[in-house]
Amino acid sequence: MRIRIVDAFSERPFAGNPAGVVLLDSGTFPDDVWLQQVATEVNLSETAFAHPLPEGGDADWALRWLTPAAEVNMCGHATLATAHVLHSTGTATGTVRFSTRSGVLTTTADDRGSITMDFPTAPLTPVEVPRVVAEALGTDILSAHDTGPSVGDLLVELADERSVRSLSPDFRALAGHGGRGVIATARAENPDGGYDFASRGFFPSVGIEEDPVTGSAHTALAPFWSARLGRTALVGFQGGARTGLVRTELRGDRTLLTGTAVTVIDGELLATG
Repeated sequence: MRIRIVDAFSERPFAGNPAGVVLLDSGTFPDDVWLQQVATEVNLSETAFAHPLPEGGDADWALRWLTPAAEVNMCGHATLATAHVLHSTGTATGTVRFSTRSGVLTTTADDRGSITMDFPTAPLTPVEVPRVVAEALGTDILSAHDTGPSVGDLLVELADERSVRSLSPDFRALAGHGGRGVIATARAENPDGGYDFASRGFFPSVGIEEDPVTGSAHTALAPFWSARLGRTALVGFQGGARTGLVRTELRGDRTLLTGTAVTVIDGELLATG
């Protein structure tokens, strides 16, 4: 069984967000315990598992995402990585439909190597800043929004990009806030820098202290910044030590996320359950 490591939201190796990708030959998923063991062994923020579905249905592949500690409802970068593997190996062309916990998600590849994902837009609800989050981040927070059950994160706006980049959270405290994670964001400091907003994502409650480039978070970042900047098409920069760019386009209750990916490891998974 082949397993690949793909750097998503990057045009070069060793940047963006790495994901494990396992394409299964059978028409069903293996035992959940085995899936979690593989994801724990890979030890990246997410490992994606996909198997083909019968022709004529609503989707072409079934897709699941697991962190080293838990299964998640939505993951953008591992979806991008999976679509990249399908296209780069000739397994699929054009549009691929994935059946997931978040419904059917569609990806479309162009002839330049970019892949656009069609995800549900996260609903944003203003909330009071939880004290545990404010203390764990250790910085002033301008506003906070709940992103709904599909994403499950708290989106917090900071004063400036410098504040986002300099964050050094207390991860143990942050893990107790009750949601999947916390997304910290601010407007881009340099309007000519090639992106419109910056963010970082912290998810210690699911075993990930910091996720370099979180596709699903941009389903909340896109409507948040589109409302403030007055444009539906934006570019987001995310990351601390590793970084990447996500192109977003808000289309009402759907958000398009576009990026590129690079396969850096292609190997054999010997423990097949």
